Amino acid sequence: MLAVCLLSSHAFAAESGPKGDWLVGNKQARIRIVDCAGTLWGVISWEATPGFDSNNPDPAKRTRSMLGVSIVLGMKPAGRNKWAGSIYNSAWGKIFSGGVSLEKADTLRITGCLLGLLCGGENWSHATEPASGKTLALADEDICKSVTAEH
Repeated sequence: MLAVCLLSSHAFAAESGPKGDWLVGNKQARIRIVDCAGTLWGVISWEATPGFDSNNPDPAKRTRSMLGVSIVLGMKPAGRNKWAGSIYNSAWGKIFSGGVSLEKADTLRITGCLLGLLCGGENWSHATEPASGKTLALADEDICKSVTAEH
């Protein structure tokens, strides 16, 4: 029975990929992962406490709302249930090389590295409950248009 459960969970991961809403490790934000022509992008779709991109290196972006900001940037397939690209860390205002891997159907591992030396990561959980408060009201196609125009 356990083997059947493991196989079905693994099959789900491979079948659906990481698309959807993910709750970050500290549960203070959700990231919506979308597939834009084979490349994964993730934008902030909800925040427990709305904030601004105040650490962005571009002064013109420091007053923008974090809702809709790209966090997972241009991830391309890098193996079974793995994608590689870049991660925007808004707390530092920096873009890091990174990746995501679908560990289980409900767990997405996100990792990032600074200069290839200092690496870290956290697990995100698949968001199953509706978010309370203001959420990003964009369809996946509109998110793809937004991120490709910006990057």
